[in-house]
Amino acid sequence: MDNLNYINEYLQNSINVKTLLSQDGHTLETISRVANLIVDAYRNGNKVLLAGNGGSAADCQHIAAEFVSRFFYDRPGLPALAMTTDTSMLTAIGNDYGFENLFSRQLQAQGRPGDIFIGISTSGNSLNIKKATEIAKISGITSVALCGSTGVLKDIADIAICIPSTITPYIQECHICVGHMICAIVEKNIFPNEN
Repeated sequence: MDNLNYINEYLQNSINVKTLLSQDGHTLETISRVANLIVDAYRNGNKVLLAGNGGSAADCQHIAAEFVSRFFYDRPGLPALAMTTDTSMLTAIGNDYGFENLFSRQLQAQGRPGDIFIGISTSGNSLNIKKATEIAKISGITSVALCGSTGVLKDIADIAICIPSTITPYIQECHICVGHMICAIVEKNIFPNEN
């Protein structure tokens, strides 16, 4: 297969997953619900904390930056923290408590009742996201799983946004799309007169 055919096929496969997502009324309602919960959290002085591994770690940083900096237009920053960025903290926790506790330890230290925890895992089975979700439950923190169509996270998180695929890159592409939609909804609700 030549490159152009491959590119076309890849794009079509990615579009197909987004089309399935766009036709899933329950998931669209869930995305809206999560955005509204984040709006409420911000209005109550709370924050968003995000965690993920690999490409999902990058997505955490990306989404946190959209909240703190800006999305569509200039406005005051909103508090969001990607728990994937502090190498001293990550290596200390990993060394002292194990990689599986990388995010639960941070969530226990940084999270407060009323905060929102977003755990991103394409497999839906990342142990360190699972353990952070369990900490969220006992800490009064609402847990949101961004996952694919499989895995345990969709069953243990308070809310799950499940992408209708098992293929990692297509799931990740939808995750950042969902993150962008949530950021846009939050921004226009918190700062309706800024644009």
